[in-house]
Amino acid sequence: MDLLALADFTLVARHEGFGRAARAAGRPKATLSRRVAELEAALDLRLFERGGRALKLTEEGRALYARTSRLLLEIEEATTAIAAGGEIPRGRLRVSAPLLFSQTAMGRIAADFALTYPEVQLEVTTEDRPVDMVEEGVDLVIRVNPDPDESLVGRAFLHDRLVVVSRPEMLDADQAGPVPAVVRTKAERSAWRLKTPNGPRVLDIDPVLSLSSMIMLRDAVLMGVGAGRLPLSLVGNEISKGTLVSWGNVDVPDIALWALYPSRRLLSARVSAFLETLRQAFPKGTPDELAAYVQR
Repeated sequence: MDLLALADFTLVARHEGFGRAARAAGRPKATLSRRVAELEAALDLRLFERGGRALKLTEEGRALYARTSRLLLEIEEATTAIAAGGEIPRGRLRVSAPLLFSQTAMGRIAADFALTYPEVQLEVTTEDRPVDMVEEGVDLVIRVNPDPDESLVGRAFLHDRLVVVSRPEMLDADQAGPVPAVVRTKAERSAWRLKTPNGPRVLDIDPVLSLSSMIMLRDAVLMGVGAGRLPLSLVGNEISKGTLVSWGNVDVPDIALWALYPSRRLLSARVSAFLETLRQAFPKGTPDELAAYVQR
């Protein structure tokens, strides 16, 4: 395959048009059109839908662009870094992060990164769904307790745990029956198993409110609606101030946040820099450290 033709194809795909690509690269539009046509002929595939003023990738074109654009960018960055005598983080960095972490911490992490590495264009998307990093062009994902995946490598940079908390008056009250509870999922609609200083405990609950967001759940617990299962990092400051009290740790595996990237891809300077930013933000990786970061 002609790598130069492939590079021209990715250039046109990135700029979504021959004219825009030609202006960005300072090259003749006719040359780009001819090179892409030659690539289509060599592959016996149509890579673009040409009609009217719009130029759109075909399904095959999208698949080819997803698999080759990042590799070509890494080659370009590697040659630029060698020519410059060192590898300076630059270019686009796409990160996918879970909702709660994004809402509580990612804004400041991203801002710190952007100020430290102004030549990197950071793009953070918030989603809890599994992400196909290669297909979607994502460089790094942050995930909670991810399943083992041989195609990904990385490390856990933060740990947390679930605790049951409530207003102090609820813990002090005599509970003749199930405890009023604010819940997230149907799995919580029976009883909570806790680990307390006095040993294991099963807490019968009466779900009085169901909310889909941990932050909404915390706010409802603070209002005194009921007890709730929440990450310690999200309520650690309230426990320290006495606004909320802990009934015990939930008897489930601790929460671990992992930063992951494709194992078959060379670790770029951008990804290395972002991992270092996470390490500096959370050097110990403890729930208390995250709680303090959120409170800042």
